[in-house]
Amino acid sequence: MKAVILAGGLGTRLSEETSTRPKPMVEIGGKPILWHILKMYSHHGVNDFIICCGYKGYVIKEYFANYFLHMSDVTFDMCNNRMEVHHKRAEPWNVTLVDTGDDSMTGGRLLRVADYVKDEEAFCFTYGDGVGDIDISATIAFHKAHGKAATLTATYPPGRFGALDIKHGQVMTFKEKPKGDGAMINGGFFVLSPSVLSEITGDSTTWEQEPLIRLAESGQLMAYEHTGFWQPMDTLRDKMLLESLWTSGKAPWKQWA
Repeated sequence: MKAVILAGGLGTRLSEETSTRPKPMVEIGGKPILWHILKMYSHHGVNDFIICCGYKGYVIKEYFANYFLHMSDVTFDMCNNRMEVHHKRAEPWNVTLVDTGDDSMTGGRLLRVADYVKDEEAFCFTYGDGVGDIDISATIAFHKAHGKAATLTATYPPGRFGALDIKHGQVMTFKEKPKGDGAMINGGFFVLSPSVLSEITGDSTTWEQEPLIRLAESGQLMAYEHTGFWQPMDTLRDKMLLESLWTSGKAPWKQWA
């Protein structure tokens, strides 16, 4: 199965990191968050990726073009203009990088890579800035079992602040970082049938608006409920949280060996 990953947005809410690189190339534990997402999929046997590039897409292209340099020990013979790569850390990945435009919206980017997935029975689709201990194999099985056009992973939004129940100035209860108002949200990690591409009209289409609304109204959108860890990297605060989890050796999304 193939996985399409959105990696072309401006990442304006993380401008501290994205002035020189696209957000999916912001590093967690010394590796781009895009690498972490690919490792998540690869753990579940998905190794064929189509990456939708846009803003500073050349940074992503250069990363994969020089993957061995990033991941291996290298000896440069300057006199003879030779390079020897030691201890190659090869991944079983096939990565296709597609320029989907600087200004395309999420749906428009998906439509631009339609030729790569239109003949598939189904394909995965996600954002290039979120991780979790998602059971991707289960989402794929769920999609195949229900037979509808689209599956999204529903999850609870991460809480950010402690919630207080106050009566007459006294704190009655305190809940550290509650999970929103109890409603689940779109956590991405879609599994889609190619028929959904007909819901996208062009570059200006936002996937999360008309296409998903119409799919829901027609009964073609199903939700795989994920109650475990999920965290987008929208802000510097989010990046610092993910970095601290990785550094501590307790990153929930790291399910690979």
